[in-house]
Amino acid sequence: QVQLVESGGGLVQAGGSLRLSCAASGLTFSMYAMGWFRQAPGKEREFVAAISWTGDSTDYADSVKGRFTISRDNTKNTVYLHMNSLKPEDTAVYHCARGPLLKIGYEFDYWGQGTQVTVSS
Repeated sequence: QVQLVESGGGLVQAGGSLRLSCAASGLTFSMYAMGWFRQAPGKEREFVAAISWTGDSTDYADSVKGRFTISRDNTKNTVYLHMNSLKPEDTAVYHCARGPLLKIGYEFDYWGQGTQVTVSS
């Protein structure tokens, strides 16, 4: 079955950086778009970034544009989220998710358990 396992979260000071990883198994990874979402306490889950199956098309939430970069390595079945200039409002549990097969879209159907990111001021 599809499994998505995130790692790389932690505690960082404002202005710092982190790189999240999501290792995928149980799917033909190179054929699926992937995405990152986050959920802060008491808030709904929100879209952060998405990447096409080839990696040549990306999209970001306005709140992270210019600070976060999504990338993927199809040889390692892994998608990354590079986060720079972190702010306290970036504090959340970050989840990766599987997107559509061989197309650009925002239908996500499998989710990882998430990794906690905490940004101190």
